[in-house]
Amino acid sequence: MRTSRTVPLVATALLALAASGPQAAGAVPRELHCGYRTHARVPGAQFQQRACLDDLTTAGLAGTPHTDTADQAGLTAIGTRNPSGVPGVQIDGYFEDDSHTNKTHGWDHDAQFVIRLPDRWNGGLVVTASPGNRRQYATDAAISDRVLALGYAYAATDKGNTGPDFYRDGARPGDAVAEWNARTTQLTRAARRAVAQGYGSAPRRTYMTGISNAGYLTRRQLENHPELYDGGVDWEGALWTASGPSLLTSLPTAVAHGQGTADADDMYAAGFARGSEFLWPYHQKAYWGLTQKVYRAEFDPAYDPGCPGASAGSTTQEILAPCASDASYDYGARPASVHRAVARVALTGHLGKPLITLQGDLDTLLPISTDAVAYARMVEGRGRGRLHRTYTIRGGTHTDGLYDTYRDRLRPILPCYRDAFDTLIGWVESGTKPPADRTVGRPAGGDVVNSCSVRTS
Repeated sequence: MRTSRTVPLVATALLALAASGPQAAGAVPRELHCGYRTHARVPGAQFQQRACLDDLTTAGLAGTPHTDTADQAGLTAIGTRNPSGVPGVQIDGYFEDDSHTNKTHGWDHDAQFVIRLPDRWNGGLVVTASPGNRRQYATDAAISDRVLALGYAYAATDKGNTGPDFYRDGARPGDAVAEWNARTTQLTRAARRAVAQGYGSAPRRTYMTGISNAGYLTRRQLENHPELYDGGVDWEGALWTASGPSLLTSLPTAVAHGQGTADADDMYAAGFARGSEFLWPYHQKAYWGLTQKVYRAEFDPAYDPGCPGASAGSTTQEILAPCASDASYDYGARPASVHRAVARVALTGHLGKPLITLQGDLDTLLPISTDAVAYARMVEGRGRGRLHRTYTIRGGTHTDGLYDTYRDRLRPILPCYRDAFDTLIGWVESGTKPPADRTVGRPAGGDVVNSCSVRTS
């Protein structure tokens, strides 16, 4: 820590350093490492703690309390190359909340967040949220490492509730997912102010991005709070619409298929891609039943109060097991109150800032035909197509980790996501229009784990 007399000098030096960009040669002078950023505070946080670290990336944080590599499982392929050696300040903490699903740090407190302030700052901020029902460190390897190396400050939230019992948070149907949106907005506003305090200057650019549920939040934030962001990248975001489609209109067929009451033609009619059949057994075991029952419990708890009930399960087998009743779930026939619950968090397609969407054509949890393709139609219908691009990743599926099992049939989406982020930056900051919607082919050779261009088909 510096005395009050030296703080202005250090802050001035830091701003000069930031202006040089993340690619400036040479190591950060020791006297500027962390510097005045150790004084940065997150406004509104109920608790926060700061640490000056020699490396904010996963390589430097693995095995420390500053990340959780176990919560990142399955999101990246083996062989993924990540940058490292990004010194700076990390702020961990939580906002006031009355739920307790997140046990990280032993805090037993939800609404946890992480903010990272690299020594070499490019003037930007990247905000994200946890995919699925994971926690705030889930996308450290997939997103944080690279944006930090590019010089961006980084902020992530646990969305206010985590784990398979997330649907128990709140007093009425839809409350838990509604909180995801509120927590993302809350963190963005707080992170922008923390960045301004840490560097002495507000971020020039703020980008929203995320995977799966956080992809949904990216869409929702750019629709409802475009004033906070300059653009976003949505990686396979979940689609919620009051009248469908959504996972509640496709997954019941998948549950029925697992019970032998739906055939392949039923699956295709529900949106699942031809050619994805080899992925069905895994998803039947690990995803379909769990996902359908917990989201149906979130929006329609009266359908089957006994399953999942007060908990999705106490063992892995119980958690992953479907509710038998979900095989015949018909969202369209459910009461208007259920549709109103979904409408509270629904997407509209009314984008306010540029967005790039990516999804794999073999996504077997959220079929692309009822997700990214449907969302693109919504955006066009709102007259916002000029702000949106959709890139279909041939051979991509919902989790990159499955590439390691099916190397001959799948490809990781992460390298395409990284190129899409660079494409967004060029679009927003240089006016370089991205290519039209396209399918990014699966390359016949080369380093498919670490290379991709969304600008070539």
